[in-house]
Amino acid sequence: MRMFSGKVRKSLALILLCLGLVLVLAGIYRGEAETVFNKAVHICMECIGIG
Repeated sequence: MRMFSGKVRKSLALILLCLGLVLVLAGIYRGEAETVFNKAVHICMECIGIG
């Protein structure tokens, strides 16, 4: 049993894709990308044992 028809499913997928893109761009605009990158670097340095 299908919950959504093909047209509705494609429309929903496009809306969710656009929403995700808008949220990613909002995070980049706010400077969150740099924060995430810095945290990732620190975690990797701790796992390797350098930091």
